[in-house]
Amino acid sequence: MSTKVRRDPGPDHPITVTPTGHLVTVTAHGRPVASSEHTLTLEEAGYAPVYYFPPTEVNWEVLRESDTTSYCPYKGDAGYVNAVLTDGDHGDPTVIGDVGWFYAQPYEPVAAIAGHIAFYPERVTVTEHPHAGRADVVWTDRSKERLDVHHG
Repeated sequence: MSTKVRRDPGPDHPITVTPTGHLVTVTAHGRPVASSEHTLTLEEAGYAPVYYFPPTEVNWEVLRESDTTSYCPYKGDAGYVNAVLTDGDHGDPTVIGDVGWFYAQPYEPVAAIAGHIAFYPERVTVTEHPHAGRADVVWTDRSKERLDVHHG
């Protein structure tokens, strides 16, 4: 039986949670999964920012809780969601496994993300829509790689 180790953010592993301040959207195969101007941005030691969506601003007709769980020593126990894409009454649904995750009861330093849903940009399309005059940003993975999309 293993004991879960808990760690607090600090200078060697900083974590911040702040309001994003602009629209962020998520699509799966072109279908809306989430859209919010009220996401929280979690920035953690060397990773790309992660956008956490309020549970009221995700498409629960598409998302289903999966059986997957994991543990983060800085945030706590995580659950996961699948995207289930149906095409009306035609054929079997397309399931994209574990497209996102959530912390129902995160540790105190990141308590603001409780119940919010974050998404893997390598499994779905996560797009930041900054305020007018700035390019949209499409995150392609959880490194710091991003693709700026300029609209003409």
